[in-house]
Amino acid sequence: MKTAVIVTTYNRPDALAAVLEGYDAQLDRHFELLVADDGSTEETAAVVRDFAERGRFPLLHVWQEDRGCRPAAIRNRAIASTHADYIIFTDGDCVPSRHFVRIHKELAEPGFFLGANRLLLTADFTNRVLREQIPIHNWTLFQWVQSWARRDVNRLAPLLALPNGPFRKWAPHRWKGIKTCNLSVWRTDLIRVNGLDESNQGWALEDSDLVIRLLHAGIKHKNARFAAPVFHLWHPERDRRDLQENQQRLDDLLRSTTIRSAVGLDQHGTS
Repeated sequence: MKTAVIVTTYNRPDALAAVLEGYDAQLDRHFELLVADDGSTEETAAVVRDFAERGRFPLLHVWQEDRGCRPAAIRNRAIASTHADYIIFTDGDCVPSRHFVRIHKELAEPGFFLGANRLLLTADFTNRVLREQIPIHNWTLFQWVQSWARRDVNRLAPLLALPNGPFRKWAPHRWKGIKTCNLSVWRTDLIRVNGLDESNQGWALEDSDLVIRLLHAGIKHKNARFAAPVFHLWHPERDRRDLQENQQRLDDLLRSTTIRSAVGLDQHGTS
């Protein structure tokens, strides 16, 4: 199964470097990685070039012009730039555990998408991780317990490692709480729903939109929580000026049976 990891980023090269270090330390390195760049400056490109030269996995920089926050569009561009069978979505401020890729691949199953969870770092701890280049992707459970005791992280539950089993399919129609910072989908299913909807811009709900349309298409949710966490670096809250409009669009989608996005993968030659 050819696998691609799509990492979305925008002008945060220090965080992206920490994330790429996490992928360089993966126990399963049979994947390609695409940095889906929503218009960052040259500093981000330099980070990508550095890892492309020394990394242990194929790395591609997919860039689009900075015309405001357009994560759906850059993810679609990245999907169109790979022929991988299976796509793992995450963000450029989400450091993966060393087992992240391996677990997503092991839990992958035709007819299902995977949604997993995250552990949130505080602002002070995030700054220290980036400043001191602390390799949190290699941390032991004991180190995370110590961090939680210092209130550097919000919880420990995502670090629980539960095996595959029937309980992972107990909520096949779940969409709430599933985010593109930790989501994996078969490429054929992404093509079927025409990828992400680029009508969503700004503070968007493009991840919920995608998941709901996958459910409309008969693709079910499989729970990858307590198996494949990411460590989410703190960032300031983003501009929410577009949230009301995007929420109305999502409400309309929930009342419909729509499967394909209005503006999606077919804009990039993939259909």
